[in-house]
Amino acid sequence: MTFVKKVNQWVAKAELWILILIVLVMVFMAALQIILRKFFHSGILWGDIFLRQLVLWVSFIGASLATKDNKHINMDLLGRVLKGRWKAAAEILVHLFSSFIAYLLMMASWHFVQSEIEFASTVFNNVPSWYFEIIMPIGFGLMSLRFLLNAVFSAEAFFRSEERA
Repeated sequence: MTFVKKVNQWVAKAELWILILIVLVMVFMAALQIILRKFFHSGILWGDIFLRQLVLWVSFIGASLATKDNKHINMDLLGRVLKGRWKAAAEILVHLFSSFIAYLLMMASWHFVQSEIEFASTVFNNVPSWYFEIIMPIGFGLMSLRFLLNAVFSAEAFFRSEERA
């Protein structure tokens, strides 16, 4: 289990560095656009579209990191009502269900990306749109895997606490 946790940590570090790089590119690009518009009455034609596409990447990578740390958006009704082992069991079920839903979203977004490739959609300057949209199935896939790992880690804790009781 420790190997899986180490791989999970390594992937999270890679995601964090990618996230930092993308945010730096976004800040530089936005500042450049402002300077060009304010002082030179021009701008990079595709700059705003590029920034919008990078927001998609930041969102999915951030969501994957939040899922790893169990800090994603959730409804915590069961966590507030249930106590002890019931709470832990419900947590495992919620993680498994969330993993399944993220898997379905990954498959749907993969089909979407395939159709974008098939129809040769472009974003700007003949850049294929799927270059930017590929983050959707990757992001949902990472979230699905992370929810599944969270379920396994919760189950491990659940059974460890049972042995102590």
